[in-house]
Amino acid sequence: MIIMSQMKKDAGYLAAGEVKDGQILGLGTGSTTHYFIEAVGKRVASEGIEVMGIPTSYQSFLLAKAANIPVTTLDEHEIDLAVDGADEIDPKFNLIKGGGAAHTLEKIVDYSAKEFIVIADSSKLVDTLGAFPLPVEIIPESVTPVMKALKDMGGVPEIRMGQLKDGPVITDNGNFILDVAFSAIENPIHMEKDLNAIPGVVENGLFTEMVDKVIIGFEDGARFI
Repeated sequence: MIIMSQMKKDAGYLAAGEVKDGQILGLGTGSTTHYFIEAVGKRVASEGIEVMGIPTSYQSFLLAKAANIPVTTLDEHEIDLAVDGADEIDPKFNLIKGGGAAHTLEKIVDYSAKEFIVIADSSKLVDTLGAFPLPVEIIPESVTPVMKALKDMGGVPEIRMGQLKDGPVITDNGNFILDVAFSAIENPIHMEKDLNAIPGVVENGLFTEMVDKVIIGFEDGARFI
């Protein structure tokens, strides 16, 4: 666990080195991105760089405030660089995201950025997406028809239940998350579009044809791959 944490930290800190003075940053959500935000905050304090962040969740908003990174919105600024984590990364840099239930706003922010860097530890590298259940954010009233449609696509959906609370996980947008098990996702580009065509689906956790660079933390340090 200590080694895994260090790999995440190495990846986050290396990504922070890519930040340039004056940039608007998309701030992803998750344990690896936590280190990126922390490292950017240290650069703000030690080097005096001026940046602003657009958070993708309440978590990244609070981390940015703690790191003294001013926050803004997509209504006010375009994003120069977005940095975000991933739950799985395939050889073509397609991703599964959404383990933190923030993938809808993450996709909006990451897609809007001029450059998108993914950071992760080496355990997130896979040959084919699908070992990690695919998160799908849905309108609460659509549970039954959406679950039927997902089953017809070969998936096994389950409502994500809350920890230390009764009932389902509620996203920052007020919706439910379905975690959908597929045997393998051979064509993530087509599946991403097919899933979003189901009435009631807000957004799914497949991120395809979006990534510019990937930084992976290994036991001997982090590097671009």
